[in-house]
Amino acid sequence: MRIKPFRDISGSEITPKALYETRRDFLKTAVGLGVMTGIAAAGIGLPRVARAGTKLQGLVKSPLSLASEPLTSYKDVTTYNNYYEFGTGKDDPSDVAPSRLHPRPWTVAIEGEIKKPRTIDVDELFKLAPLQERVYRMRCVEGWSMVIPWVGYPLSELIKRAEPTGKAKYVEFVSLADPEQMPGVKLPILDWPYVEGLRMDEAMHPLTILCLGLYGETLLNQNGAPVRVVVPWKYGFKNGKSIVKIRFVEEQPKTTWALANPHEYGFYSNVNPEVDHPRWSQAKERRIGEFGKRPTLMFNGYGDQVASLYAGMDLRKYF
Repeated sequence: MRIKPFRDISGSEITPKALYETRRDFLKTAVGLGVMTGIAAAGIGLPRVARAGTKLQGLVKSPLSLASEPLTSYKDVTTYNNYYEFGTGKDDPSDVAPSRLHPRPWTVAIEGEIKKPRTIDVDELFKLAPLQERVYRMRCVEGWSMVIPWVGYPLSELIKRAEPTGKAKYVEFVSLADPEQMPGVKLPILDWPYVEGLRMDEAMHPLTILCLGLYGETLLNQNGAPVRVVVPWKYGFKNGKSIVKIRFVEEQPKTTWALANPHEYGFYSNVNPEVDHPRWSQAKERRIGEFGKRPTLMFNGYGDQVASLYAGMDLRKYF
């Protein structure tokens, strides 16, 4: 399948976030009409919109940014999430994380098979390289997808500064696992902390980003604040959130979902419509905000950029 080349997305093509912040306008209108008491008494639910992050200045438009598909709404991106540390429901993260998770102070340990191990403050990460806006397709293994304007820069910028040794074959990402901030960690849902990993060439690929924001703002707690990784050609669970440690290792990391259920979740987890999940087909997906389903694209549509990484590999075996 031939994938259209990427180009910068223009400002006119980004739907303003304010368009989706209907709850705030609704509340103002309701107060003005003096109907809030009646609404509360009637138990009528109000649409939720996550609280905003901090605006980021001086963003650079990346030439790798997708421009051919409309963005998923800010409201959906910030209220429909998988983040089991805060609960297994899609709205649990946006209900729980804003008041529980404390993304400052925050440090990330860089360690393992590198010449320059260090512990870096998250605010220093913002200054490590120019921040870019990158619009990427994101595909969940459950069959739903989004188009999200992430903010970050190539993970390779951090990797090059760490100076990996010849023994560094993989990069491992370890997420925060604090039961005081993350009530889901108290439950035996998964083997905490959440761990993900990439092969070194995957981590160095220009599409892989160290992510610090979305929609022109810093990351919200429910989206993995303050720092996460985004790998757009892989299923969503490969994109570790709230990272506290990045380790360079010689052996393939034992990643969380591959440990939890190796028959359903492999280490590579590339989006592949030809390899079904044991309990459902991966051939189609439901784009959040749309009716019906659309065909799932090989490597989530990034085949021209990443297929060469897996040349000669049996993608049914290394799923």
